Amino acid sequence: MDASADVSTTVAVERGLSTAEVAERVRTGRTNAYVADTSRSVWTIVRANVFTLFNGIVFACFFVLFVLGRWQDALFGLAAFANSIIGCVQEFRAKAALDRLALLNAPRARVRREGAEAEIAPPDVVLDDILVLRAGDQVPADAVVVETRGLQIDESMLTGESDAVDKKPGDDALSGSIVVAGEGAARVSRVGADSYANRFAGEAKRFSLVASEVRTSVNRVLKWMSWIIGPVGLLVLNAQMMVAGGWVQAWENGGWVQAVVNTIAALTAMIPLGLVLITSITFAVGAAKLASRQVLVNELPAVEGLARVDIICLDKTGTLTGGDIAFDAIDRMPDGAGGGDEALAWFGAAPDANATARCLREPFPVEAPLHAVAYIPFSSARKWSAASFATGPEGTWVLGAPEMLFSDAATDAATGLGRTVTALASSGRRMLVLAHAASRISAEDVEAERLPEALTPVAVVTFREQVRPDAAETLAYFARQGVGIRVISGDNPRTVAAIARAVGLDVTDGFDARGLPEDDAELGEVLEQNIVFGRVTPEQKKRMVIALQARGHTVAMTGDGVNDALAIKTADLGIAMNSGAAATKAVARIVLLDGRFSHLPDVVAEGRQVIANIERVSMLFLNKTVYATVLAVLFGVLVLEFPFLPRQLSITDGLTIGIPAFFLALLPNTQRYVPGFLRRSLAFAIPAGSIIAVALTLYTLGAMQLGVSEPQLRTGSTIILAIVGIWVLTVLSRPITRFKALVIGGMFIALVAVFTVPVLTAFFQLVDPGEEAAWLVTIVTVLTIGAIEIVRFFHRRYVARSLAAA
Repeated sequence: MDASADVSTTVAVERGLSTAEVAERVRTGRTNAYVADTSRSVWTIVRANVFTLFNGIVFACFFVLFVLGRWQDALFGLAAFANSIIGCVQEFRAKAALDRLALLNAPRARVRREGAEAEIAPPDVVLDDILVLRAGDQVPADAVVVETRGLQIDESMLTGESDAVDKKPGDDALSGSIVVAGEGAARVSRVGADSYANRFAGEAKRFSLVASEVRTSVNRVLKWMSWIIGPVGLLVLNAQMMVAGGWVQAWENGGWVQAVVNTIAALTAMIPLGLVLITSITFAVGAAKLASRQVLVNELPAVEGLARVDIICLDKTGTLTGGDIAFDAIDRMPDGAGGGDEALAWFGAAPDANATARCLREPFPVEAPLHAVAYIPFSSARKWSAASFATGPEGTWVLGAPEMLFSDAATDAATGLGRTVTALASSGRRMLVLAHAASRISAEDVEAERLPEALTPVAVVTFREQVRPDAAETLAYFARQGVGIRVISGDNPRTVAAIARAVGLDVTDGFDARGLPEDDAELGEVLEQNIVFGRVTPEQKKRMVIALQARGHTVAMTGDGVNDALAIKTADLGIAMNSGAAATKAVARIVLLDGRFSHLPDVVAEGRQVIANIERVSMLFLNKTVYATVLAVLFGVLVLEFPFLPRQLSITDGLTIGIPAFFLALLPNTQRYVPGFLRRSLAFAIPAGSIIAVALTLYTLGAMQLGVSEPQLRTGSTIILAIVGIWVLTVLSRPITRFKALVIGGMFIALVAVFTVPVLTAFFQLVDPGEEAAWLVTIVTVLTIGAIEIVRFFHRRYVARSLAAA
């Protein structure tokens, strides 16, 4: 039974599947074709950005004014329209990046069918196909190795382990991994959505928005307003109908039209649409500035992220290092045999040389080609290779790990080899020993993969990973900023620790992740006490990020391999190198296009500018929301006619808030971020806005007592709000620089033009407020400005205390 089974397996491997077997698997859907669900549909994105409660209110008001023929009062709709477009474009860009996610980018797959090799597209691979694997191939589907001749596969992009893995029959070959040496055959075991790479992709493609305090705070304000706007709207509408003579009379005499217009003016003033718009614009400008520095922002609020980060988790390979190794040095033994350089040149030039051996080609060029009469290829399991030559250096030459060739003698300080190896061990460099035996290896030695006897060391060759030249400087910057560093890698902890020391981190030995606790609380404690971690699996990287977040940290994760993708996606801010896997770049919020670590301080600076400036301009917008809401409630309760037309509010919105806020939001600002953005903004906006609303109410009551006309009352209210608005802008812009003075001066000149140029006064229905009302306007304006100065005085001290406490 066993013998026949072995024979049938051999025949199947040699011949592969038949045409009928392939057709049967295609018919039953057991192919490698894989079409992943898109991250979010176009309709979902449009619905999330266009069909919102506030857009519904704004566009409904916009439509009503058009139906009533009052298009001049519908200017506020432009802000909502622009914000919806920017939001959709932003998420379409993120969706496009996720939809391009592809771990398997091999152009062709090589299979054995009907006893012959054929090249097919990876999706055409079927279950049980025999894959033919050669150096440079990418494995298109999960498979089990059935034949091998020195087969080595690089799984670093999947597992984080930078060493190539020697594969034997029965071992797994994971989809997405790369054949780096030797050749072999493997039987496909999992295809399509079940394969390792596509399962990784499926989890990574789940859509999530980057954590943004700015966006969260704005959404919180919108949520609060959604509860308020309905009742307040009914209150205002009732008051306006009563002012027009009551519901019945207003409907009969047409007074309901002005009542509706007044209500719309009150409602649209309450919605902080401009804050949403200026936030999106500020993020977009920040992303554009970073793009000019070779930093791609996949999701706009990510420019805020690094201003909040207090721990950065770094993958070693491809992040701190370039992912490649290079020849470092050679230490020759005093009594070593001659001809070692020629042997090293041959090992470096061998057709199946692995990445480490290929590093010998430049320092040891081939001068006279050697012919190997006997050769045992390198294996990562036994960690050595051997060759005997027809001419040239005599005997047998062996290149391998010190402990595999000389056992305990390699670390015995009493021997010359031991002293050299021990001295180099703490440096974290990779070491190979070139050894020599007087006799040639026999055919039996080759078959048994047996080391020759009486080996003597000739030289110790060291290799080092190429550390990114900007890594040390960047890490020093984060240390000065109080940002913690955690290096987490799939490599050996000692090697990772050595690289960490090379980039300036004060560490001794790395923590072996195989000893990490399963309990999340205990894991968080280990992460607080250690900096460097080795032998970390992809799942552990994700757990480590979650454990740090659970302890209150804002975590950034950088990497380039597929093994980093889940952790990068889970982190508050994911950063990928452009040289990394497509999966990693697609789920990262920020991609360093030229792979330069030194760009991260630029991202931090941009994030700080965004938050600090948006915090400043948010006080302008939230101040407007507060005074509009309080004003609507007061006028609704007192049954007063609303003192503005929508077009008149557009004057103050644009010239004292919207346009200057755009310039202020783009100014340089290096203020260090402290949580509590919304609380600090409201600490100014609530008292200041309430004062403005009360002032306008008092002016309206006073103007009514003076018997001023309705157009005069509205004009006076607009003047008060415009001047007070300019003053609030000045207060929040301090200290006043030349550029800020130009912006504020420009807005003031524009306001003067609106109130004096006939065409503009006619459009905005502005008239002379009258002599008596002018005195009232002046008194109310001066008192309001004085009260706002007092509010700002106490607000600045409140902010200083909160920043000091943080």
